[in-house]
Amino acid sequence: MKKIVLAGALALIGLMNVNAQEGHFKLGAHVGLPVGDFSDSHSFNLGLDVAYLWQITNEFELGATTGFTNYFGKKETFMGYSFTYDDVQMIPLAATAKFNIVPQFFVGTDIGYVFFLNKDSDTGAFYYQPKVGYNLEKSEIFVGYKGMAKSGETLGAISLGYAYNF
Repeated sequence: MKKIVLAGALALIGLMNVNAQEGHFKLGAHVGLPVGDFSDSHSFNLGLDVAYLWQITNEFELGATTGFTNYFGKKETFMGYSFTYDDVQMIPLAATAKFNIVPQFFVGTDIGYVFFLNKDSDTGAFYYQPKVGYNLEKSEIFVGYKGMAKSGETLGAISLGYAYNF
């Protein structure tokens, strides 16, 4: 997995040298609802995203993205005893791609690695986020599936996000 991420990073650096003058930053936020087994222990997530994209063609952009996401643990009561699941924090490091189907609508994806920040958690997992969205004048809104996979297990959330383009 680390070799794939390294190869992707090297390819991205090569593209930076070709189209460095045609790039832009994106800063955004997202909110999501965990799905699957993760929804049993966590109620929702909030996060911030930052990305830098280079315009490869009029319709296609490629770049790098990172951010921070916090999954909020649920409070449960069982036979009179209450406990709260710990929040889970993570930082993704990924390549990102965006294809404008028409000027207003796009599809995109983030693919990389997510680092878990909790002291008792594993180091991280494969990270992916397919998304569809709508371009506004200087910003965009999108819906996506934020997934993480490791050793045959997956965690995921359906997310709604907003990003401002600089």
